[in-house]
Amino acid sequence: MRLISKTFAVSLGAIGLGLIAGAILMLVTGNNPLAGYFHLFRGGLMNIERFGNSLASSTALILTGLSVAFAFKTGLFNIGASGQMLMGGLLASAVGLYVPWPRPLLLLAMFLAASIGGGAWGALPGWLKVKFNVHEVVSTIMMNWIAFWTVSYVVPRYLRDIFMETESRRIPAEASLRTEWLTDLFQGSYINLGLVLAIAAVAVVAFLLERTVLGYELKAVGHNKHAAQAAGIDIDQRMVTSMAIAGALAGLGGFVFYAGYSVNIQIGILPAQGFDGIAVALLASSSPWGVWGAATFFGILHTGKGFMNAMTAIPPTIADTIIATIIYFAATSILIETVWDKYSKRREQRSPRRGRPSPEQEVK
Repeated sequence: MRLISKTFAVSLGAIGLGLIAGAILMLVTGNNPLAGYFHLFRGGLMNIERFGNSLASSTALILTGLSVAFAFKTGLFNIGASGQMLMGGLLASAVGLYVPWPRPLLLLAMFLAASIGGGAWGALPGWLKVKFNVHEVVSTIMMNWIAFWTVSYVVPRYLRDIFMETESRRIPAEASLRTEWLTDLFQGSYINLGLVLAIAAVAVVAFLLERTVLGYELKAVGHNKHAAQAAGIDIDQRMVTSMAIAGALAGLGGFVFYAGYSVNIQIGILPAQGFDGIAVALLASSSPWGVWGAATFFGILHTGKGFMNAMTAIPPTIADTIIATIIYFAATSILIETVWDKYSKRREQRSPRRGRPSPEQEVK
């Protein structure tokens, strides 16, 4: 329980420091921070439609955040969620455009295609690390750009719209994650079934890490691979498995983004959600349930920044700077943890010790 409260306090501390830094920036630029924050959060929460848009904005972030957090948990750094997201979205879009199946089967096929595409794009850096000791940070960054140029080649050649060379054809209604009842429930917002998929992924990842032998072995490798190897765990296989699962999660992020939030896939864009997933994982301290909360928070900020600009003339870049500052404090969370540990230690010293002997017992 203490660990949970500590993690929560660190995340709240990072958010609080980021908001303070954003307020100072607003003051320096001649703006009212109270009005800015009021309209920023109001823009993401003011009505059911905007709240639905905030949830829709957070959907891909949940999956890319889970991808990065899963790799962190196992001692690896997955900086390639954007490329994995692209490959998952590309394969899912191709299936949606070319396979004339009924909707349930088609969505299942797209789900599997996105998982395989992203998983393969994640497994390759894991294999390179095991086989040739190539650091996963370098290889995943390079894989981002290979995915970028792969999409730039495939979309115009095989998936392009007749009138647009830079975009694929719009996916049909059967391949879309948007549903009429959910759209009507949130009064026309972009929310879609991808949110249900993302929340299910959070639960599955949490169960995998905390309740399964595989999860225990993956975390053991992350904590100390030499000790894990001495215990009989195949660390090479587990590292490849970890990167494959992380890639599959990011690939599903591409599926829910291009088949839910968007309606097609475009070339020349490396999805920012892949890099924002790093921020989500850092803010959540790599906790699967924390990823859900952190992604929702960032979704509210992304939805509200345009409204803040419209109501106060504060540029949206201020909101982006606030997000970046929160990321900075989350990345340097060791400072917040140090303050928390000192506070907890002082509190324990001030409180009376449990089980302290009575004066009579001390005399005896």
